[in-house]
Amino acid sequence: MLTPLVMTIISPDRTGLVEAVARVVADHGGNWLESRMCRLGGEFAGLLRMEIPAENKSTLLAALQQLQQNGLQILIRADQSAAAAASGRQVQLEIIGSDRPGIVREITRSLARFGVNVEEFASEVVSAPMSGETLFKAGARLQLPAQCDLASLKKDLEKIAADLLVDVSFAELTSQ
Repeated sequence: MLTPLVMTIISPDRTGLVEAVARVVADHGGNWLESRMCRLGGEFAGLLRMEIPAENKSTLLAALQQLQQNGLQILIRADQSAAAAASGRQVQLEIIGSDRPGIVREITRSLARFGVNVEEFASEVVSAPMSGETLFKAGARLQLPAQCDLASLKKDLEKIAADLLVDVSFAELTSQ
């Protein structure tokens, strides 16, 4: 029987971190299903979803414990994705505008009011091509609950966007 797990890792960035984790997973019969990993500042952070034979779980955990002695912080939890299957529809939200504090707070506050789940979120601050002005850019994959009125959500976010001087756009995603 396979045991699904979700692992988070964080460490000061250095060469070989992903390989070290991948080696431990593979050495214990694990299957690396999906991951999101990146370097932010001088830190490396990642999320990993895997399956491991149930009989290998304790030895996997012990091997990962050894990696933690090298400065890697690891948290492992049971994957509850089957129990948390979402209903409703997915949309992609894009935000761009002059950078200022509070953009993420205001946008996510509105999403929470509408019961929207943020499934994936990425943001960055970049220099505008012509002016050199500091721009905030973000993209989010959102899971809307079945009862969510997309038109009302858009209206709410457009009001916030006008106050924050950012542009928001939506694209409905098709089911896979």
